[in-house]
Amino acid sequence: MPDPSKLSRRERQIMDSIYRRGRATAAEVLEDLPDPPSYSAVRALLRLLEEKGHVRHEQDGPRYVFLPTVTRDRARKSALKHVVRTFFDGSPTDAVAALLDGDTKLDESELDRLSAMIEQARKEGR
Repeated sequence: MPDPSKLSRRERQIMDSIYRRGRATAAEVLEDLPDPPSYSAVRALLRLLEEKGHVRHEQDGPRYVFLPTVTRDRARKSALKHVVRTFFDGSPTDAVAALLDGDTKLDESELDRLSAMIEQARKEGR
C-alpha cells in the first residue's frame, strides 16, 4: 500500500482534491489548488503520484481521469499510524491526550462519540 505520510504538501492537496471529487482530471485538480502551479506542474505531480501508487488513471476520450488507488479511510488510518509511531512512541493514549490537551475543543457530541468508541473497544477486548 502506498504510504500517505511520504507525500509533499502539494501532493496531499492533490490527493485531497481527488478524494473530494472521487475522480478528477488535471484541470479539475488545478481548479481546487490554493496558489495553483502551472497545468504542466499538476500533470507532472499526477504522474509522480501514479508512479508512487497513490492514483491510477483511466482514459476518457482525450483526457486522463485520475482515481485514488486506496480509500480515503484506509489512507487516513495508515497516516495516523505513522504519526502515532513517529511522534507519540507508538502510544495511541498519548496521541489522544495531545488532542484533548491541545487547542482542539471537542463539543459534547464528539465527547459522547469518543466515549461510545472506548466502551465498544472494551467490549471487543481491544
